[in-house]
Amino acid sequence: MSLTHYHITPDSEQGIFIAYGANLPWGGHSAMQALVNVVKQLQSENISVKAVSSLWQSEAWPDPADPPYMNAVLKVETSDSPEQLLEYLHKIEAEAGRVRYTSDHKNVNAPRTLDLDMIAYHDQVISGDGLIVPHPRAHERGFVMGPLAEIAPDWVHPVLKRTASDLYAEVTVGRDAHIAETTDEIRVSYS
Repeated sequence: MSLTHYHITPDSEQGIFIAYGANLPWGGHSAMQALVNVVKQLQSENISVKAVSSLWQSEAWPDPADPPYMNAVLKVETSDSPEQLLEYLHKIEAEAGRVRYTSDHKNVNAPRTLDLDMIAYHDQVISGDGLIVPHPRAHERGFVMGPLAEIAPDWVHPVLKRTASDLYAEVTVGRDAHIAETTDEIRVSYS
């Protein structure tokens, strides 16, 4: 796998952000229970969860006839490389029954039990096989930028040079995203 890494500002404390999403049940768990499970799994791998947004709800995209999505954003710290972290996120998804799309891109936007995307890895810009950071479409999506702006309103997109709050105001997909449930009860578990 060939990767290109660019550090915009080496001393930046932008953080590592992971988007959580699901619109199918995972082992009979509610969206909140599934999110708590993801937090516990991350912590079991020495990934420190520093912040969790509220759960946000939005219509399924691109087919609003599918079940609505529940989304959140987590800020984490880890000594893992971006590649290692992505590999672990895919492992958690697989354990939850996530079917990733095939080479012909079937299932690319299909309903799913769990979707974990690396939105940003500090201020790095990475482009390679299977890993693009910052996430190439996150800035367009209300169900990502809303939760990100909730926990890190001043986060600056390393390519677009705009804050999460500014980007959220101009999203084009998932504009119906709204806070559905607070996550106060899980905030205590990692403080």
